[in-house]
Amino acid sequence: MKTRIAIIIPVFNALNHTIKCLGSLDRLIKEPGLEQTFSIVVIDDGSSDGTSAWINDNYPEIIVLHGDGNLWWSGGINKGTKYAISELRADYILWWNNDVIPEEQYFQKLKSIVDTSNVIIGGSKIYFAHNPNIVWSMGGVFDTNNGRKYMIGMGEQDNQSLMKKKSVDWLPGMGTIIHKSVFTKIGFVDETNFPQYHGDSDFTFRAKLAGYEIIVYPDLKLWNDKSNSGLMHQNSFSRLLKTLHDNKSNYHLGKDLHFYKKYATSNRAYQTLVHKYCYYIGGFLKWKMLSLLGIPKKESL
Repeated sequence: MKTRIAIIIPVFNALNHTIKCLGSLDRLIKEPGLEQTFSIVVIDDGSSDGTSAWINDNYPEIIVLHGDGNLWWSGGINKGTKYAISELRADYILWWNNDVIPEEQYFQKLKSIVDTSNVIIGGSKIYFAHNPNIVWSMGGVFDTNNGRKYMIGMGEQDNQSLMKKKSVDWLPGMGTIIHKSVFTKIGFVDETNFPQYHGDSDFTFRAKLAGYEIIVYPDLKLWNDKSNSGLMHQNSFSRLLKTLHDNKSNYHLGKDLHFYKKYATSNRAYQTLVHKYCYYIGGFLKWKMLSLLGIPKKESL
């Protein structure tokens, strides 16, 4: 029986990204040998830019599910996953974003891995889109004792050590493939406590603790366009304060505290969290002062 893989894409506005994303996916998943393997489910969480109408007009075969703006990433992933498993009879769920760019042979390689290695949870090697030989992620590590949580290879020039399969603790929410049996065993993404950020790392780390091995396959290459990602302070004090509690921010203090409360095995772990926010807020204040002296901030990756 042919393996069925459902590509789950939560979106909210950003139609320009969705147009490019679906054009690329439609071409790549229809290559010879991939017939009837892949299907696409887009979860439009209340977009106001005509996303759903555009998809229906241009790709009527793509399933479009709807939200009212309160699904966020995790709720969108859950809605798409439940539909794909129950209605499309999908064997695997592939997490995707509308701002990632796959290598030309990505889906051919993914099908080969699924067919030959009996993968249960697998991840992709992700690069920065604007700096295409610099790695963004080869999966993540979380040390429950000292609290260090980071992505392997982030900011590194691609090298031999990043060209081998790696067993990791968690995966980001793009290019991550999960067998349907995992959802049966551990449940779905925690959309209540991690509606946007940490939904991916919480789910995959929970799977790791449940006994699943999580493997990153370096042959599965993606490029991540970060221009559409997250709420940033943009050198504004009011926006800085907003980033500490807004779901769109990776510096949402509440979700970080909940993640550490859930998984940290020592009080020492919280020191890493304190360092993260001191570095973030202190860095903001530092560059605010330097900007008054006419010293511009260097752009980071």
